[in-house]
Amino acid sequence: MKNSVLKLCAGLCGALLLSQCVATPQSRIESNPQLYSQLSTRDRQMVTSGSIREGMTRDAVYLAWGRPDRVSVGTNKGRAIESWTYLGQKPVNTYNMGFGWGGGGWGGWGGGPYWGGGPLGWGGYGGYGPYWGGGPAVTYVPYTQAVVEFTNGRVTRWLSPPR
Repeated sequence: MKNSVLKLCAGLCGALLLSQCVATPQSRIESNPQLYSQLSTRDRQMVTSGSIREGMTRDAVYLAWGRPDRVSVGTNKGRAIESWTYLGQKPVNTYNMGFGWGGGGWGGWGGGPYWGGGPLGWGGYGGYGPYWGGGPAVTYVPYTQAVVEFTNGRVTRWLSPPR
C-alpha cells in the first residue's frame, strides 16, 4: 500500500514537471505578443515553425526555441559574443542491482501467541529480513542539443537545431 502511494505521488510530480517543460513556439508567442509583433514577416514565419536563421534577434530565437539552459559570454576578435546552449536528454538503458534489509514491521493489537493473529497479542509479522532488488531501468543523460551564438544581439552562427 505504502509503495503504491509513493508511486502515485512520483507519477503525479513527474507529470506536473513535464507539463511545465513542454512550451511551444505558439505558447511563447501567445505569452509575448509584443515581441512577436516587432519581428519581420520572414522571422514571424520562421518562429512559428520553430526555426532560426543568421541575423535573427535574441527575442526571435527565444520565441522559436525557448529559454536556453546556459548562457555564456565572451569575446571573439575583440567583439563581445553571447552563446546560448540548449540541452536535451537521451534515454540510456541500464540495469539496477540492489540489496537491502527491512520491509514491513510488527502488526497492531489482535494477534495471538503465534504469527498471523489470534485473540490477545500482536497482529503478526510484517516482513523484516533481507531482500534483493533490481532489474532493467532507463536513465536520462543530458547532452548539448543546440548552441546559438550572438554578436551585437544578432545570431552569427548556430549548431544543431532542437529535435
